[in-house]
Amino acid sequence: MNKSVPGHLRCQDALFSAQSSVLLIVDMQERLLPAIHDTENLRQRVARLAQAARLLSVPVWATEHWPEKIGATHPELSRHVDHIVAKTHFNACREVAFLQDWPAGRPRVLLAGTEAHICVLQTGLGLARAGYQPVLLVDAVGSRKTLDHDIACQRWQQYGLEIATIEMALYEWLETPTHPAFKAVLSLVK
Repeated sequence: MNKSVPGHLRCQDALFSAQSSVLLIVDMQERLLPAIHDTENLRQRVARLAQAARLLSVPVWATEHWPEKIGATHPELSRHVDHIVAKTHFNACREVAFLQDWPAGRPRVLLAGTEAHICVLQTGLGLARAGYQPVLLVDAVGSRKTLDHDIACQRWQQYGLEIATIEMALYEWLETPTHPAFKAVLSLVK
């Protein structure tokens, strides 16, 4: 039996757990978002994802790339974020402060944000190199061009990293419809 799957996860570790996850929203900044393909839908999906994560006690972190030049995280998103890290590197892991305060016992990092082929990809690869388990939420990331988004997803898999969708993550975090937050999360999904 092959004990490894992409991302070097064993089957018993394959499902997302709210207790071992962090949601990382990469560079969803006010001045950058207008250039992103289908930006309104992306912003709304990520906002609902962040709300659901908070309901399920999943820490929500965000990065801001050169906030003094590109602006702050969009207000619709920032109100659902627990911690924001400013950065100048495309790979957030290159910032000294980024992993210093990382929530303990939470190796699974689900990534959303922009741009899929630049900061999201480089940060995901950096997290993998640092020993975390990054997961690309393909319907929660965007780029200016759809080709860049698609190639970022391909590269992600080329390196054996995991991809998923928002609904996959939410239902795995919930585990059961008897979860106290099920109805509230369901209202965000529909």
